[in-house]
Amino acid sequence: MKRRTMLSTLGAISFGITAPKIAKADLILPPYQTQERELETDILVVGGGTAGAIAAIQAGRAGKRVILIECQSQLGGTTTTAGVAFPGIFFAWGKQIISGIGWEAVQDAVALNGDTLPDFSIPHGREHWRHQVRLNASIYTILLEQKCLEAGVQIRYYETPTRLEFDGSNWLIETSGKGIHTQIKSKQVIDCSGNAIAAQLAGFTVLKEAESQPGTLMFTLGGYDFDSLDLNHIKAAYEEAIQKGELVRAEFRGNIIGLLKNKGDNIQHIAGADSTTSESHTLTNIKGRTSLLKHLEFLRRQPGCENTRIVAMCTEAGVRETYRIEGLYQVSHEDYVTGRNYPDAVSYSYYPIDLHIIEHGVTPKHLSEGVVAKVPLRALIPKGSTNFLVAGRCLSSDRLANSALRVQASCMGMGQAAAAAAALAINQNCSPEAVDFESLATLIQNHGGLVPSQSDYV
Repeated sequence: MKRRTMLSTLGAISFGITAPKIAKADLILPPYQTQERELETDILVVGGGTAGAIAAIQAGRAGKRVILIECQSQLGGTTTTAGVAFPGIFFAWGKQIISGIGWEAVQDAVALNGDTLPDFSIPHGREHWRHQVRLNASIYTILLEQKCLEAGVQIRYYETPTRLEFDGSNWLIETSGKGIHTQIKSKQVIDCSGNAIAAQLAGFTVLKEAESQPGTLMFTLGGYDFDSLDLNHIKAAYEEAIQKGELVRAEFRGNIIGLLKNKGDNIQHIAGADSTTSESHTLTNIKGRTSLLKHLEFLRRQPGCENTRIVAMCTEAGVRETYRIEGLYQVSHEDYVTGRNYPDAVSYSYYPIDLHIIEHGVTPKHLSEGVVAKVPLRALIPKGSTNFLVAGRCLSSDRLANSALRVQASCMGMGQAAAAAAALAINQNCSPEAVDFESLATLIQNHGGLVPSQSDYV
């Protein structure tokens, strides 16, 4: 048989014989129906971001049944999905102040990617970013996931809580996800959502500023040689575009040269960034991407920038500030900058006061030499709650203190401490605020964490 004849014969077989068989095999499925699930656990962690992933691992390693619900597709939150893959700061004044499970994950990610850690023995001065650890975000999120699985954590992506109710002994939580409606009974709840969504649904008081800090879409630009650019020409063209209303100065802090020099990174500002609801989060992401597109088109009209392109862009914008709980104690700015000691301090925080203002950018206010802030357990517990904690940026604090407490290393320490308190509360049959503190400190330390003592630092 000639090749042409063979091919036409095969074609006839394919379309004349095979196709009808495939058609006969098609199934007419019943109308789509949401699947119902009923689950029971010891500890439910809401949110798998910076604090939540660490909390889930700690709770699992403490021997508890753990469910972790996360509305996105991966763990790590700000570090991974939002692209701020430089968590800090773990060392202060030549001494490590945040360790434990978060530091373990960071070290593992650095090693697996063949990277090196900064030399923490060299003081960072006013350039605190020198002590931040640059991570491969993809490796980090995979490692978090594996550590959760190894700890026995049940991860449930694409789910969000819709109702929380306390029946006197257990929390009854409803969640909604892709094709799934779940009812969960849990002894303890830890809200690591960043937005205090579980705390709000449970009816606890939350606080929010009238105008939140701006958000940032992380991206990387390429396709130009910065050293060969006519920066004066570009600055003049930029000012003209602002005057014409084509660009908005505040969207990149009025610093087009900084945008080019840094090739993007952490320079954009999105006014009114809010991740509280699907609608507000959608608007935040659209604003960020629209702003990037406008500036990209502007740059491609400038000499030497004609081939400027987006090399990488995160899937969503990072949000710095939404809701905070009203806790048993509120960490104030004065508490933070003086390194106040607490009888129930469970973790440290070390970062400049870092309030971003849409019009003026940010001017970090560094801590005085020797000062390290602490986080009391009471700031992780909503007023009037039972068997409920939070960890991460939604802890009880004023706005200025929160601008520093919200960074990743601090949130990792909070997450581990909150999970240890929840696990111990189950063992001691009490609410987290009533746990034996010495036992809590021991549990945290047994898993590598560092717990402040009254003699530490200030």
